[in-house]
Amino acid sequence: MFNLLRIAVRNLRRYRRRTILTASLIVTGVVFVSVFVAVSGSFKNMMIGQITDSFLGHIQIHRKGYVASIDSLPLTMNLKSQAVKKIDEAIKGIPEIEAYSPRIKFAGMFSNFVETTNIKINGVYPEKEIKTAPLFLSRIREGEKIIKKGEILVPELLAKGMKAKVGDMVVVIATNKDGSVNGKQFRVGGILESVTGPGGRDGYIHIEDATEILRMDNMEISEIAIRIKEFSQLHETHNKLQDMLSKERTEQGKPIFEVHTWEKLSPFYNVATMIDMMTFFIKLMLVAIVLISIMNVMIMAVYERVREIGTIAAIGTLPGKILSMFVIEGFCLGLIGAVIGSILGGAIIFVINFSEITFNFGRQKGLILSTSVNPNDFLVISVIVIIVSVLASLQPAFKASRMDPVQALRHV
Repeated sequence: MFNLLRIAVRNLRRYRRRTILTASLIVTGVVFVSVFVAVSGSFKNMMIGQITDSFLGHIQIHRKGYVASIDSLPLTMNLKSQAVKKIDEAIKGIPEIEAYSPRIKFAGMFSNFVETTNIKINGVYPEKEIKTAPLFLSRIREGEKIIKKGEILVPELLAKGMKAKVGDMVVVIATNKDGSVNGKQFRVGGILESVTGPGGRDGYIHIEDATEILRMDNMEISEIAIRIKEFSQLHETHNKLQDMLSKERTEQGKPIFEVHTWEKLSPFYNVATMIDMMTFFIKLMLVAIVLISIMNVMIMAVYERVREIGTIAAIGTLPGKILSMFVIEGFCLGLIGAVIGSILGGAIIFVINFSEITFNFGRQKGLILSTSVNPNDFLVISVIVIIVSVLASLQPAFKASRMDPVQALRHV
């Protein structure tokens, strides 16, 4: 085997120009794919972080059936205090969970004493909300970066339409669970940027103010948002939590809770899936480049070395050895291209990070492009290149091994 490897390397050196050209195509493919994976992965992670860290959280817990009717924010499907205690116990039993935030969500009317419009209200504990959604404070464009009792954070578009400014007095009116109507006067504490698009109408108040408006004798929670320590453990943590809460059932044997990751709650997950699909098709392009390059080189090698192949076969070299020699040449080409491409790809990624390229994402300004590739990604790309190189060499190698020595020696 070592002799075959030595012969294969010698043959690649003999046809240096063709070897360099083919290796360059493979290197280009590996570099292109590795850099694309790094950059697209950076955009994907940034997008997910903006959504989960701004308002959504990584995981949410609701009463069974709440998500199906979430557009109407039904107060009749809130979690009772006893159910919330069971969730607290489950959360404390999972060390992967970093923080969680109970929320009361309801639809209401927003009035500046001249005009009235609809609004979605989120009642939260400020400290817990900030720990669960650490980018929440960055959404406050005007006013103090805190939610105080008696104050409301008004969504930006609604504030412009209603001409509401920080310090103005407004009224929030809501229909309670029993059908009665109640209102409370608030001071505009801040103007809040929406992360769900220009039509976002989510305002924030202190959770105790929410219970007062809704006249709750005992606090009832609409949802509990959860942040985990390591995003890579998202599905593992979700499964643990779901298994623990699935034991809680009604008298009819139906589950009380439903647990969803951010993927099931946000339409932006479809965008993340599209990025993954693009990455997959780019990898297919790499495979096609390598396949065509290697096959072309090996076919040309066979036709240019017909007499040499005939001589080798005439002195008693078995067809299997001839086949192995050409396959090893393809393997060496793939290995060289994969190694050099991985090194160059890593260098380009380092340069991109060192350059600190900034860009804007929606209303977020000055975000820094931070690219990274998992070493396993380089390994997977390299293995794919090498395997395809070997497979591309099989047909030309098989053709060489089946040549008749007498006819090969007569070839001009």
